[in-house]
Amino acid sequence: MRGWWQDLTDLVLPAECGGCGRPRTVLCPECRAALTGAVPSRVRPEPEPPGLPVVHAAAPYEDEVRAVLLAHKERGALMLARPLGAALAGAVRAGLVTGGGSGLAGLVPGVGSGAAGFVPGGGGPGGPGGPVGVGGSRTPVSLVPVPSAPWAVRARGHDPARRIALAAAGELRRTGTPARVVAVLRQRRAVADQSGLNSRQRLDNLAGALEVPAGGARLLAGGGRVVIVDDLMTTGASLTEAARALKAVLVARTGPYGRVTPKVTGEGMSQATATGVGRPEAVREMRGTNGAEGMLAAAVVAATPASFEINRN
Repeated sequence: MRGWWQDLTDLVLPAECGGCGRPRTVLCPECRAALTGAVPSRVRPEPEPPGLPVVHAAAPYEDEVRAVLLAHKERGALMLARPLGAALAGAVRAGLVTGGGSGLAGLVPGVGSGAAGFVPGGGGPGGPGGPVGVGGSRTPVSLVPVPSAPWAVRARGHDPARRIALAAAGELRRTGTPARVVAVLRQRRAVADQSGLNSRQRLDNLAGALEVPAGGARLLAGGGRVVIVDDLMTTGASLTEAARALKAVLVARTGPYGRVTPKVTGEGMSQATATGVGRPEAVREMRGTNGAEGMLAAAVVAATPASFEINRN
């Protein structure tokens, strides 16, 4: 005969680990280590789509990590959003610390592409001895999830990337990085199911499919860093299309040449110090540094194993 405490246990604890199926745990230690135990890395698909921002991933998409992502996305194991969000937060932090390319180097005080990203003491990303400068920065981070197709949201009953993004924002705030989710991307036209499509076909399928409505543009007007987030990167087509839609808004926010930064002389007069820009009224930070492209990066929970092996500088 079952007692009331057994019924309560069934409500509180999942029947099995989302990764390996071990009973009575959200994630067993082995599956949690596979998801969050490694230092997040920069990843690049092959071929790399033009316009893809710098992307960091927490783990390769294989074995336990693949099982966890599929359980959350396809089987409605919503309790897995929190550990997945923790993994995504680690990938976001890695991008904020390392920067590089058209990423976010220079936007975190004291941190650039050559900075040592961690201090002694261990603890990994976000813990004691975590990234230098990230926790102390008060510049907000806006996480923009890649939206699922409306038909997929109806079929699954939730939007996986948005749910994971909300958990990641909470984890970032808990560890000292101001973060919010700004779900401003919308599908402006129907797209086909990406399953079975190759890299070129996925790019063609998604080209021009996303947009930022006028109200969404206002939500991004508060400044700070913008990180596109998703649960998985395979060919990079979704992240590339999201970046295209967001860059138009960020260019409007920063101007085509980046931010305008007046330099005041001892007499209190603005003076131009930029060379070759031809704008005497201000110092302009160019597009590839702190302009629209420099303010945009991407982070995912997982990426295909091969994308971790490509290490071009």
